[in-house]
Amino acid sequence: MATRELDSTPSLATLYPKALLGGVLHKSSGSSLPDTELVRTGVVVDPAHLAAYNTVCGFRLSDELPATYPHMLAFPLQMALMTEPGFPFPLLGMVHVANRITQRRALRLGEPLTIRVRAENLRPHEKGRQFDVVSEAQVGDETVWTDVSTYLRRGGSSGSSARREQLAPPTPDAIWRVPADIGRRYAEVSGDRNPIHLHPLTARLFGFPRAIAHGMWTKAHALAAFEGRLPEAFTIDVRFKQPVLLPAKAGFTSWADGDGWAFELWSGSKPHLEGSISSL
Repeated sequence: MATRELDSTPSLATLYPKALLGGVLHKSSGSSLPDTELVRTGVVVDPAHLAAYNTVCGFRLSDELPATYPHMLAFPLQMALMTEPGFPFPLLGMVHVANRITQRRALRLGEPLTIRVRAENLRPHEKGRQFDVVSEAQVGDETVWTDVSTYLRRGGSSGSSARREQLAPPTPDAIWRVPADIGRRYAEVSGDRNPIHLHPLTARLFGFPRAIAHGMWTKAHALAAFEGRLPEAFTIDVRFKQPVLLPAKAGFTSWADGDGWAFELWSGSKPHLEGSISSL
């Protein structure tokens, strides 16, 4: 795999217009993923940005990074990789279906990080094709954090379809009251200004009746519910189901599962998120 080190963090203000234009002009066949890893060294967390992230996601203010926070550092590299001319799919229209984060030890403010991003494992899905974007954070030569985001490109079903059991929503432990502006507030700290998250009008242009919450916000808000109960090293794995239409009232349920926890988020009969946390 070829490694390309970046001198600066990619500009999301530049990449989003590129992604929108790519959705119109993209002509790649989608036969293979690029054999490229993007690398950014010397990345240091801004305390004010961390505080803003913790506030919008529901974490306590601390100099310890939530396990979901390094995704903020990797996201510009992910965007840069997925908007390159040789990438097999246009970014516009891809669906984030799952995310798995493994934290091997806690990260803290002041630690200089090396961020690495690559795409791999292109494979069939019953609704099209899926692949993983793998992001890593290193301190020195130690990989301390790994994020695997799975994306689906719909169309040309190439995987087998299994009949799924229809589940009933569990009795919630807590009710989330998600405000209409959470997409805009999370976009401010994440840089993820996908139009589907910002306003009802822009969301309708892409087939949604209202703006929808970011999947990584729902994951972070779920993780915040476990603060004070987590080991230093763990994996949090989620599957994104139906989108959370804003504003929303959703029921969050969690329970002990072996040496960890399982959790779900529902609105009425609609499942939004299911996940697990397991110790390493």
